[in-house]
Amino acid sequence: MKKKAIQRDLLRWFETHKRDLPWRSRERDPYRVWLAEIMLQQTQVATVIPYFARWLARFPSLADLAVAPLDDVLKQWEGLGYYSRARNFHRAAQQVLAEYGGEIPNTIAGLLALPGIGPYTAGAIASLAFGLDAPILDGNVKRVWARLFALTEMDDAALWAISQQLLPTGRAGEFNEALMDLGATVCTPRSPKCAECPLQAHCLAYARGKPDAYPIKVTKAPTPHKDIGTLVLLNAHGQVLMGQRPNAGLLGGLWEFVSDEIGVSVTPEVPLFGEPDQIAKQVLRRLHLPVSLLDLSSLGTVKHAFTHFKITRHVVLAHCNAADGLLTVDPTVYQRLAWATRNEANQQALTRSDQKILALLNKQ
Repeated sequence: MKKKAIQRDLLRWFETHKRDLPWRSRERDPYRVWLAEIMLQQTQVATVIPYFARWLARFPSLADLAVAPLDDVLKQWEGLGYYSRARNFHRAAQQVLAEYGGEIPNTIAGLLALPGIGPYTAGAIASLAFGLDAPILDGNVKRVWARLFALTEMDDAALWAISQQLLPTGRAGEFNEALMDLGATVCTPRSPKCAECPLQAHCLAYARGKPDAYPIKVTKAPTPHKDIGTLVLLNAHGQVLMGQRPNAGLLGGLWEFVSDEIGVSVTPEVPLFGEPDQIAKQVLRRLHLPVSLLDLSSLGTVKHAFTHFKITRHVVLAHCNAADGLLTVDPTVYQRLAWATRNEANQQALTRSDQKILALLNKQ
């Protein structure tokens, strides 16, 4: 391994090709570095930039975040997805305020003790914010190592060892950011720009004439699909019934139009997703709400893809005579139920598919 040459060539390239990103200020604020690393998990830089600015306008410091209501935190995160990141960040900020006097831990062990921080994020914060000689390993870095060394097996322990071995003492932060930029802009998943790569002379995959063959691609299983029945229920005041999802689990703490996953036990004569009255009754049974429905109609369908499955939400619009009450609910179904005007619903932290459903409702 030509360790010194790899370090030299990558760092020289980074000096003139590093991306101008809002969290790369001269004085690295650990809170801003941490925020950026959390937002960048599973999310592209171009998407993160406006969220990063909006977040700091609302929560300019870790203390501001720690004392904010979770609903406000989730609203600021709305649309970024993977909402456990926001919940964990909020919890971690509260922990730092309570246990460390608001000072973010400056050791790997201290960072790993906080909710939502794993080895990669700890290494990134430690090297970028505190100047520690800490390695990183994310998807971009894995791809660079796989091609550079023509790896046929992607063993995390071995990849971490490479990151550690190649880390230049005293310049870990620069080296780690250079790796991130190289993977994001040059050594891309498809059609890597090998002619522009500062590590071309060291790359075994390039020497073998097939950089696209690395990392070795694993055949993925078909993506599961779920049908979800959603009831947009309007009361006598024109308010709509909303449910707040339990904090634990997928999309925890977000609000949605009341819904239920639709089973497959339907007769052959009925479409798999059911008729509007069947969907409405099933959702009401889940909520244990004995209410009479009026003027049922289909509002349409909304599709959404998560990492490991896809959903189609079959949306039913209905009216009822209830004006207040009906808000007792099983906490395993929803934390809370609430009647909301359309404007109030828009102010809640909604899932992305519920934003689409609200848009459908507003067209009515």
